[in-house]
Amino acid sequence: MSNLQYPIGKFQHEGAVTQAELESWIQVLDQLPQRLSRAVEGLNDEQLELPYHDGGWTIRQVVHHLADSHMNCYIRFKLALTEDHPTIKPYMEKSWAELSDSKAPVSVSISLFEAIHTRWVFLLQSMSSEGFDRTFYHPVYDQTYSLGIALGMYAWHGQHHVAHITSLRERLGI
Repeated sequence: MSNLQYPIGKFQHEGAVTQAELESWIQVLDQLPQRLSRAVEGLNDEQLELPYHDGGWTIRQVVHHLADSHMNCYIRFKLALTEDHPTIKPYMEKSWAELSDSKAPVSVSISLFEAIHTRWVFLLQSMSSEGFDRTFYHPVYDQTYSLGIALGMYAWHGQHHVAHITSLRERLGI
């Protein structure tokens, strides 16, 4: 079950974030829309309703979640770059995954994901190293995150969910 829920493992990082890590994570974010699009390519509506593991979200919900989640993180970056240590507004991702817009065609969220990432990568590539040291506070986790660590977490997050889809396809041969 653990490898179904965390097919690439959990995000881990220790120590200071290096310039090489920042560049690598930006590249991951830049490539994620294409990887997501390829992951769902050719799937029909019935296949999009398959959960990636028992009790997990459907492929369709995962695609919509990625757009929702990365849109929220992009906004968190902008808040942290324009305000002093803002407290971010959390959202109830499980509840969002149940809303009616999570039944929309996946192409809608793939387009949104692509647009968000285009803007986000443009912003990231223009940031100084000091920009990545800026922080926001997450009240649910009672945790302060630097933008450098948040970047790493979301690079992992995107790869994590794409792996949910691709590993399900491999297991089922679809």
